[in-house]
Amino acid sequence: MKKGAQSPGSPSELIDARIAELGDWRGETLSRLRALVKKADPEVVEEWKWRGVPVWYHDGIICTGETYKNVVKTTFAKGASLEDPSGLFNSSLEGNTRRAIDFREGDEIDEKALEALVRAAVALNTSRGV
Repeated sequence: MKKGAQSPGSPSELIDARIAELGDWRGETLSRLRALVKKADPEVVEEWKWRGVPVWYHDGIICTGETYKNVVKTTFAKGASLEDPSGLFNSSLEGNTRRAIDFREGDEIDEKALEALVRAAVALNTSRGV
């Protein structure tokens, strides 16, 4: 992790670099989450915010992909407003706005349920102001 040492690139290039830099289960998990977000919303826009956090947008923030030592956290900006019939949200449950999913090493990703959450977040974002 050489802060400030890398030349600026596009957000997608920076996310690619983060995945490669992690080089372990966290990189693999972040890569899978990213692919699922893109599959659920082909029009998603990737950004690189807050000193190195991948953020996926569509008419507002859909979710983030934060990496920590023991967890990869996917935070949905408006998660408290989303239906979660599969019970994916397991973190940040107390707030009025955000909800998150913490993935730990060895956790399975319920791809269909995650894609449904992404699509619901996009629908919520695109319905605002209509």
